[in-house]
Amino acid sequence: MAVQFTRLGKEIAMSVKEGGPHPESNSRLRTAIQNAKAVNMPKDRIEAAIKRASEKDAAGYEEHVYEGYAPHGVPVLIETATDNTNRTVANIRSYFSKAGGSLGKTGSLDFIFQRKSIFRFAATDNLDLEELELELIDGGLEELYVEEDEEGNDVVVVQTSFEDFGNMQKLLEDKGIEVKSAKLERISLSQTEISEEAAADVLKLIDKIEEDDDVQAVYHNMA
Repeated sequence: MAVQFTRLGKEIAMSVKEGGPHPESNSRLRTAIQNAKAVNMPKDRIEAAIKRASEKDAAGYEEHVYEGYAPHGVPVLIETATDNTNRTVANIRSYFSKAGGSLGKTGSLDFIFQRKSIFRFAATDNLDLEELELELIDGGLEELYVEEDEEGNDVVVVQTSFEDFGNMQKLLEDKGIEVKSAKLERISLSQTEISEEAAADVLKLIDKIEEDDDVQAVYHNMA
C-alpha cells in the first residue's frame, strides 16, 4: 500500500506540474485523484501531494520507459518517473544483469506491447451493458467486459486506444458514470509459454524491479 501511495503521489505531482493544481480544469490530475481514491489513499495525503507539487521549488519528475528481456527470454517493459535518470537506468540495468537478463533499446518491444486506455467502474444492476456498449462506440470503444475485483465484486472494464483516453473519459463523465480507475496500460499482443520454475525466476526479477521507488509499473507477457 505504501508503494502504491508513493507512485500515485508522483502521478499527482506530475499532473500538477503539467496542468495546474485544480482538478476541474486538469483532466490528468482529476484522473490521478480518482485512481488514488480507488486504493483508499487518504484525502489529506492527496491534498498534501497537490500542495507540495504546487510549490515553486518542488522536485520535477521525468517519465522514461525501459525495455528488456528477463531470464528465459521473457519481454519486460518498465515505466518510471524519476528525478535522477542516471540513477534509475543504472538500477534497472543492474537488476536485469544480476538476474541473467538484458536491457534493450527503447522501442524494441513495440511489437509485443500496445498502449491502451483502460477504465473500470462498478457493474450496477441498473446498468444495461449491451446498451452501454453501443453508446460508448463514439468514445472509441474497442472492448467492454466484466471482471471481478479483489473483493469479488463485478467491475465493468472499458478499453480504447491510447489516443481515445480523453474522449472516453469525457463520455463516461457526461453519462454520470463514476469511474473507479482510469489508466494507460500496456497490453501484450502475444504470450510467452514457460515452465513454472522458469516463471519463478522471472517473477523474482519483476519483484526486485517493483521495489524500486522510481518504478511506476512493470509489464510482462508470460502466459
